[in-house]
Amino acid sequence: MGPAVVPASAESIRGNQWHLDAMHAPEMWKATKGEGVTVAVIDSGFKLDHPDLVGQLLLGKDFSGLPGGVGTFPSGHGTGMASLIAGTGKGRGGQGAFGLAPGVKVLPLKIKSDASSSSEFLGQISQAITYAADQGAKVISISQGMDVAYAGSDDVAKINSAVAQARAKGALVVASVGNSAQGDNHVEYPGALPYVVGVGAVDQSAAVTAESERGPQVDLVAPGADMVDACTGETGYCKGHGTSDATAIVSASAALLWSVHKDWTANQVLRVLINTAGKPTDGSQRTDAVGFGSVRPRIALTTPGDPGPADTYPIVEKAAETPAASPSPSSATASASAPLVPSSAPSADGTPVGVQPAAAEGEGSGSVVPVVAAVVGGLVLVAAVVFFVARGRSVRRGASAVVPPVPQQVGPGVPPPPAYGPPAPPNDNPYAR
Repeated sequence: MGPAVVPASAESIRGNQWHLDAMHAPEMWKATKGEGVTVAVIDSGFKLDHPDLVGQLLLGKDFSGLPGGVGTFPSGHGTGMASLIAGTGKGRGGQGAFGLAPGVKVLPLKIKSDASSSSEFLGQISQAITYAADQGAKVISISQGMDVAYAGSDDVAKINSAVAQARAKGALVVASVGNSAQGDNHVEYPGALPYVVGVGAVDQSAAVTAESERGPQVDLVAPGADMVDACTGETGYCKGHGTSDATAIVSASAALLWSVHKDWTANQVLRVLINTAGKPTDGSQRTDAVGFGSVRPRIALTTPGDPGPADTYPIVEKAAETPAASPSPSSATASASAPLVPSSAPSADGTPVGVQPAAAEGEGSGSVVPVVAAVVGGLVLVAAVVFFVARGRSVRRGASAVVPPVPQQVGPGVPPPPAYGPPAPPNDNPYAR
């Protein structure tokens, strides 16, 4: 699906970016805008001359093998992710799209998001991760993903090695968990890998969006509904939704925190983001819907608490996991009919789960557009082509396109769904309280 363009008549793009008000961004910007931090964005190309990104983009690198370099793009996805992180709002006479951390620099790294094999897709991401860490990027943001059922063990080993190298150089790797919760809820790489922060999406009322995937791979959630950002559409601005957008917000949140605490390690930055996140409504420390909660950088900046040990990764359970993978990419056909699903996946009704504010220490924290990759099999059937999936990507839809509500189970013995209430007003939003 193509981008949903924001009408040219909209007076202020910034005025439509609800998440910045909900997260009290103007208040945070009095302390920091993320200066001195580089965020690498691994995506499908970037509009280098967009007015909201001019001066924000470093000299990037193209790993896609496609003609045209980093500054060419099959869609506006990479441009949108970069602007959600570091947009300056300079477009439209200063009324354009702002990023959550408009002082950071973005290292644009292009990959081929519709790759024809897991080796190509994960291989390019692996190269980009290694390059980003070598260039000194503190945060590596990946709003891309691929169904683990198609991932060969060699490819998984390669990307795990790249993540390990990035961690050794002090970088934090963040990735989307995917948008297929209403369908198969496939686990996706790289978001589900150990030492990668898996990000889901919430809406204006802090409820997990219907499309945001559930499972043990979810570590944090962030705004990912009705997101307005810079893009390559006719007016230069688009509205979209998805765990891609949420990933950009978590990456920007980490950058804001790191710009103030320059001596912290990636483990400490992540630990504080987790400790200050808005916690699940059921009182749990984490759930498969929201992970450890909704990221709240304002709380992390004002009352971070103890960042903990510098050399200990804070998500012990995920770090101990062994990634699942098919023996080789050629087995994708056999795996496709029986997709891998988290063992703790939600019930079929997919009831959304919300988050509520948790006391900060010291004061009482698109649908997917499937793309098909080639798999040749030939026992009884003729050779067939099956396309790989880049599920983490947002879908850009019009303002009238609303994520449909998830049906809820009713009847004896079925507990009622959690209560959410109406969307909170911007100055009293649960993301930022």
